[in-house]
Amino acid sequence: MNAARLHAFVRDTSYETLPPAVQRMAERCLIDLAGAAAAGLATPMSQIIRNHAVRGFGAGEGAPSSRLMFDSRSASPMGAALAGAITIDSFDSHDGHVLTKGHAGVAILPALLALADASTAGMSGAEFLTSLVIGYEVAIRAGIAQHATCPDYHTSGAWNSLGVVAVAGRQWSLDVERFRHALGIAEYHGPRSQMMRCIDAPTMVKDGAWGAMSGLSAAYLAADGFTGAPALVIESDAVQDLWADLGQRWRMLEMYFKPYPICRWAQPAVEAALSLRRGHAVDPAAIVKVEIETFHEGVRLDQHRPRSTEEAQYSLPFPVAAAIVRGKLLPTDVSGDALSDPDILAMSGRIQLLEAPDLNARFPAERYARARFHLVDGRVLSSETLPARGDAERPLSDMEIIAKFHDLADGPLGSRSANALLEAIMALATEKDAATVVDRLLTAPKHGSGKDSSAAA
Repeated sequence: MNAARLHAFVRDTSYETLPPAVQRMAERCLIDLAGAAAAGLATPMSQIIRNHAVRGFGAGEGAPSSRLMFDSRSASPMGAALAGAITIDSFDSHDGHVLTKGHAGVAILPALLALADASTAGMSGAEFLTSLVIGYEVAIRAGIAQHATCPDYHTSGAWNSLGVVAVAGRQWSLDVERFRHALGIAEYHGPRSQMMRCIDAPTMVKDGAWGAMSGLSAAYLAADGFTGAPALVIESDAVQDLWADLGQRWRMLEMYFKPYPICRWAQPAVEAALSLRRGHAVDPAAIVKVEIETFHEGVRLDQHRPRSTEEAQYSLPFPVAAAIVRGKLLPTDVSGDALSDPDILAMSGRIQLLEAPDLNARFPAERYARARFHLVDGRVLSSETLPARGDAERPLSDMEIIAKFHDLADGPLGSRSANALLEAIMALATEKDAATVVDRLLTAPKHGSGKDSSAAA
């Protein structure tokens, strides 16, 4: 990709030129990310990073500052973007793309909010959504390119930082030369963290959400004249085919949305287990053993007795066990008291993970699993080979996206405030000023009980 061509796409794309399906997808992504951020507020991971951003990423005298998502306190735009990204990532329910094996929006939205809050120029609702789309399109292609050219599987922060640069470059009208340097700095300084290390030993480092901070930092540096090496995921000969259809093929339409706040690789197994549980009206007490066949990376999610939310989110047997025991999987089933529930832990101990060569061959473009229940009476019930719900081929409906948002946001924000935020997002495209949505996404809730109080009325 020639830097000038990419610069022209970032500069010239307008809301009116976006296909209606892409416009709608931007709204869906914004709703979904807002719900994930609201739910993440209660996690220790979010609380630690927000305090850290205020203490360690404070804006200097005369420097721009931005509020943190759902927090109201301020930090530098880099600190605010970092805190927002890690808050979203702390509640593992945000959108993703199968070929990136990761997430773009987790960095794009917090960075865009930080830029909007720090700016005095104002931003229309259509411009906010257009910038979101541009960030996704650049980040997703950068992620696919990186996986195609690097031998190791890196976290999303290693590539979504380039989408952040695209958003900043548009907002600041960076010229081609500084834009190119910003992309190069972001790629070079992006967190090349190895994802499978966190799969095998889940902790709060998770999916490298530092990409939000490093992307904005790269843009600020380039604006001041700092230079960077060419971004190979954009400019190398090996990836030119991935960029050739920019502005024609909209990768954003290939996104998936998670029905459950757990690693995407575990979700096909949950669907397979629930299909047996519901289809055969199985009493969990009658199950002697559960066999789950899936792809290699899914088998690596082998935390049977998670001790933290992070371990539960990067577990396959535990959420499957919760789904079997309770007949469904709720957001609260991967945190708090659920982690010590004796029935769930007993069922988790009866789950065996098996690697299936035929499912390995379909990964990462397709993620499938199948389940077998061995019953006390000797019968064996086998599921079909099932994918996760929410893929582009099997999308969640608008009503399911909205229901998920309320499941996640009504408690932390209060139902009235959550509904007001949802209505503001759905009206955003026609608003001359995005300030209402920006304020609602950055203002701290005014209650701590989840009752019906307004956070930004």
